[in-house]
Amino acid sequence: MMDSEKIFLLFLIVFVSISLLIVAGIVTSLIINSYPIFLRDGFSFIFKSVWNPVKEDYGILPALLGTLISSAIAISIAMPLAISLAIFSAEIAPTSVRGFINSVSDLMASLPSVIYGLWGLYVLAPILNQYIMTPLHQYLGFIPLFSTKPIPTNLFTAGVLLAIMITPFSSSIIREAYNAIPHHLKEAAYSLGMTRWEVIRTLLGYIKSAILAGAFLALGRAMGETVAVAMVVGNTFTLPRSLFDMGYTISSLIANQFPNAEAYSYMMPALYSGALVLFTIGLIINLAGLYWIRRVVTRG
Repeated sequence: MMDSEKIFLLFLIVFVSISLLIVAGIVTSLIINSYPIFLRDGFSFIFKSVWNPVKEDYGILPALLGTLISSAIAISIAMPLAISLAIFSAEIAPTSVRGFINSVSDLMASLPSVIYGLWGLYVLAPILNQYIMTPLHQYLGFIPLFSTKPIPTNLFTAGVLLAIMITPFSSSIIREAYNAIPHHLKEAAYSLGMTRWEVIRTLLGYIKSAILAGAFLALGRAMGETVAVAMVVGNTFTLPRSLFDMGYTISSLIANQFPNAEAYSYMMPALYSGALVLFTIGLIINLAGLYWIRRVVTRG
């Protein structure tokens, strides 16, 4: 092996090792700093719905549920939007405007989250409250999901804002995978007499693994988003009864409580424990996503 190849290989090994060490360091730090709260309360800390710094009594169940609910809303809205945007950009839009559409999508992905938060608080939240949440509560309030009288800032608003934020990430992955499909496959589909819709549906099946990858990437972004969610979720530490309840997410809980944490004995370990739980959920979701993607690829 040439000296330049050896040097290149050495650099690869070094940088990969550094990346793994950083991840290991983060996990180790989370475990060490969260250990006191688990030592005192055990895993019941995860299932308690109280946050009382005066009594040093902490639990993260409302924040955990808020994270799961807002992320579920986000991914349910974002994936149809992402697939539609990707297909429109790659297949339907005129060539002259495709570059503009892709540039706008990429710009949306790069915007700071605080900008989304401000827009969500002062523009999106009132619109959702007036035209979507209030009518849903008025006509479908007998359904538990819509039973709470809505106010602009709540879990539903947070979920919709997250959907808007994560759509460009998924759309970019799906669009690139769709554009990478060999052109002869599309020609073969049209030669069989398929309509444009049938061709698109067939080609989407060809990139199922990319769609799943985009979904899991978007879900990870939604679960970890902090600033924008903290501005619109309501920041109320109660168990949610409907989609229109104010709530917390684990990320927003950490962001809001961290400035005061050092004044208490167990708040800092409680926040680290919340971060560890969030990391564990993300790890499980990503491992499940890799497993499903491999199954899709194996099945062809």
